[in-house]
Amino acid sequence: MGSINASRESLKILHVLRAPVGGLFRHVVDLASGQAARGHHVGLIVDASTGAEQAEQALSALSPLMSLGITRVPMSRQIGWSDLSAIAHVRQRAAAAAADVLHGHGAKGGAYARLAGCDAAVRIYTPHGGSLHYDWSSPAGFVYLMLERLLIRRTDLFLFESAYGRHVFRAKLRASPRLSRVVHNGVAAAEFEPICARDDAADLVFVGELRFLKGVDLLIQAIALLVREGRRLSAVIVGAGPDRAAFEAQVHAQGLGEQVRFAGTMPARAAFPLGRLLVIPSRAESLPYIVLEAAAAGVPLITTKVGGIAEIFGPDTAALVGPGDATALARAIATALGDIMAQRELAARLRERVRAAFSAETMTDSVLSAYRTALAQQPRYRPGMVLPAPRS
Repeated sequence: MGSINASRESLKILHVLRAPVGGLFRHVVDLASGQAARGHHVGLIVDASTGAEQAEQALSALSPLMSLGITRVPMSRQIGWSDLSAIAHVRQRAAAAAADVLHGHGAKGGAYARLAGCDAAVRIYTPHGGSLHYDWSSPAGFVYLMLERLLIRRTDLFLFESAYGRHVFRAKLRASPRLSRVVHNGVAAAEFEPICARDDAADLVFVGELRFLKGVDLLIQAIALLVREGRRLSAVIVGAGPDRAAFEAQVHAQGLGEQVRFAGTMPARAAFPLGRLLVIPSRAESLPYIVLEAAAAGVPLITTKVGGIAEIFGPDTAALVGPGDATALARAIATALGDIMAQRELAARLRERVRAAFSAETMTDSVLSAYRTALAQQPRYRPGMVLPAPRS
């Protein structure tokens, strides 16, 4: 069992997640890097079958900072027999590292960390949306939400990326965790370098995973509505995902082959200059990095009122579009392109708000502070014991 050693300043932290892609992976990479930079011993356990070459490159770059190493083990998206071997692997890693903290991210990573966490001092869970996107009314939702409810008792600390996420958790599971914190995602100082659209930029750009949850089909519908009104419009869709073929078929069926092109995957900051206006038409989100990254870079954007996005927009939430409504999205796009200066002014306000409240430094320090609170509440903690603290 990992020990809380009063003479040791650094914590031993293992992060567990399934797919090394998207915002969840970005969060773990930033958090793990920040923790390592503060003198803690950190390691990762991730799925072996997803992420392709891009994940391999990111993990290779991160590896020198991870003193507890990075291991990959098969983790299925759905519940299956492979979960047993994954849980055993996490338990073995936690025991070998004498982990103080086992931090699970997403539904699968969170389940593994809590089911295998008998050797860790504290079991931490960050949902990142995950199971909370489901409803009790669907068979799959009933199973996932029931499992979430059962795992509450095995969780020492819940970390939510947004107040919205904590509210949904409490409402859907009809439970209040004994210890929880809201710690917003954050972006690094270098990401506040401003980005401007290229001279040959399209009118619109989408950057993200190509799946229906992200609302790409709604964007295509909105473009079709505006084109039928006689507007000249162009768009670039950046990303990869399971629904790309369906979106390409939709573009073809709507006769938008000349207006919409698919550009594949690339880093967000490389994609932003491809359009004058970023559109993020998500049906559901947690606290999306793509909004934070765009806001930090001063990129004009339109997005929907879902998840914690309103917490980023603050007093400008009136600018958000209702989710699942292609007509409303079309109107918002037309208005924004008709007054791009107003969009730039909104972008400037968002940039300053993100700079003040959504930094990676604050995120890392707040998570570590929450770890120490959870450690202090462990039965084996003795009054007067000096808890591990990050080195300055």
